Amino acid sequence: MTSQKPDPAQQIAALARERILILDGAMGTQIQTLGLSEEDYAGHGSGHACRHHSEHPQKGNNDLLTLTQPQAVEDIHFAFAMAGADIVETNTFSATTIAQADYGMESAVHDLNAEGARIARAAMNRATAIDGRPRFVAGAVGPTNRTASLSPDVNDPGYRAVTFDDLRLAYGQQVRGLIAGGADLILIETIFDTLNAKAAIFACFEAFEEQGNRLPLMISGTITDASGRTLSGQTPTAFWHSVSHARPFTVGLNCALGASAMRPHIAELAGVADTLICAYPNAGLPNAFGQYDEGPGDTARQVAEFAAEGLVNVVGGCCGTTPDHIAAIAEAVAPHAPRRLQGKVAA
Repeated sequence: MTSQKPDPAQQIAALARERILILDGAMGTQIQTLGLSEEDYAGHGSGHACRHHSEHPQKGNNDLLTLTQPQAVEDIHFAFAMAGADIVETNTFSATTIAQADYGMESAVHDLNAEGARIARAAMNRATAIDGRPRFVAGAVGPTNRTASLSPDVNDPGYRAVTFDDLRLAYGQQVRGLIAGGADLILIETIFDTLNAKAAIFACFEAFEEQGNRLPLMISGTITDASGRTLSGQTPTAFWHSVSHARPFTVGLNCALGASAMRPHIAELAGVADTLICAYPNAGLPNAFGQYDEGPGDTARQVAEFAAEGLVNVVGGCCGTTPDHIAAIAEAVAPHAPRRLQGKVAA
């Protein structure tokens, strides 16, 4: 009699009851260290030839590296896993037709997402083969480069560059690719406009219904400045009430702020949300050159304060964070119990 494969949603929910889970760090930061050229991005020379063609330059299209430099992407995932990450995000932050239009790579979207999930899973399997720890793949769904709530034209406040249905269709294509590649969770992240996020949530539900299987949702907003609000004007509390209908596995914040500046907003969210709280701040604020100066110990110490105060269930890093940051964060939060909820944690 063959044993049944463990259900990832049940596994991760069980682990979350036991300890604070660790998310990975910044894919973009690691890609920058590779010093890749236009030829590398396009897959010429040492890379893998890409069957999708565009007349646009591709340097900066980090998602495309999933197809043209798959080993490099897998190795970054593996490094984060070995640093202590329980959950790694696919290299698909901009893998929608809306975002890929800047590079003329709309036709590659399904492959970017399916291969993105497959490569992340291969890296997790490598790590688990070494130490036996279960690890999970979160399909990363970024905000796109358009906003459904605000006009990009100050002279025409009623104008919208994208509609809800535009976003829903684009996100749906992305999510179906992530599911096809084997993602365990879907992470809707760096949300600056909650209407965009609602389109992503709706697209997820459509895809889940088609598949007959609901994956756990992680939903992460971003506070854009000292006002303590998202770009579309919501406080953390308002943001939670806008997405709570999705019954997410986690809700939280990422990007824009370092850990110290994020703390009051995470505390506010933890005070109202009846689900797990996830925080992955930047390595401080960028300097004049756009670089992040906060070292692993500094970031870890601040994130450990979140844990000591009982505010978080999942922690990791965003812009500027490296495998060393994730290793330091994992060590720093290990002595602390996860934030407790009344009743059972549901995936």
